[in-house]
Amino acid sequence: MSIPTHDSPLFVPPRRGLPDGEQPRMNRRDDLLRSLGAAGSLALLGCRDLLTPETQVAGGAISPTAVPVAAGSQAPANPPPACVLTPRQTEGPFYFDPKQIRRNITEGRPGTPLQVALQVVEAGTCRPIQDALVDIWHADVAGVYSGYARQGERGDADASGETFLRGSQITAANGMVEFESIYPGWYPGRAVHIHFKVRFANRTAVTSQLYFPDEVTDRAYAAAPYNQRPQGWTTNATDGVLRGSPEDQSLLAVVAPAGAGYQASLTIGIAP
Repeated sequence: MSIPTHDSPLFVPPRRGLPDGEQPRMNRRDDLLRSLGAAGSLALLGCRDLLTPETQVAGGAISPTAVPVAAGSQAPANPPPACVLTPRQTEGPFYFDPKQIRRNITEGRPGTPLQVALQVVEAGTCRPIQDALVDIWHADVAGVYSGYARQGERGDADASGETFLRGSQITAANGMVEFESIYPGWYPGRAVHIHFKVRFANRTAVTSQLYFPDEVTDRAYAAAPYNQRPQGWTTNATDGVLRGSPEDQSLLAVVAPAGAGYQASLTIGIAP
């Protein structure tokens, strides 16, 4: 399937949210921040920079050793040498702002449960960034994005007007947000990924994508409902957007088992 671009005849623009650089008006903001802070206490710091070297895949299970972050905490007492600036990657043709501040973005979509734990920090200092707006969006098991028509392997999937697997949250004092989703599906030509956008101080700080270790995807796709599709996903090494540079490797999430599914953790470094 060829992915439609903004100038493609297949591109069907959905309703749009706020333009980049413009913050939405938040109602009950204090209640939201309190709820997000509680959720953040259960999340792990993402990014390989904030994990110990013992992170490994052994015995058929993923066993990371990570530093837990308590809600409302500041930078770690012994911060790593650097929190890198997250590289920008294409927004792609499937972004729109559904204007939904929410933790659970599944909307009943089938798939293996996935917790997405993200921490926004200042690049270089590792200082957690509070009150940043984090958007994520990704494809479902069939490789279809909500809000668009003419998708899928035959181009006949229509998800116009839907908002599944999209949502936003505001970072707590420790820079954390956590989403409840499902493991993303694949579509031709792209490695498995989740798009994200961070808006802070009336600007878009970064738009990029989060990736999964290939061995984790192989394991996830061996289970239903993913195994009902043919094997045809693209590996990280052959993805045209993730070019394998050392900079882009900072977009590879740390993934660990979490209940019946997985947790994917990543630290997002933005410029001050």
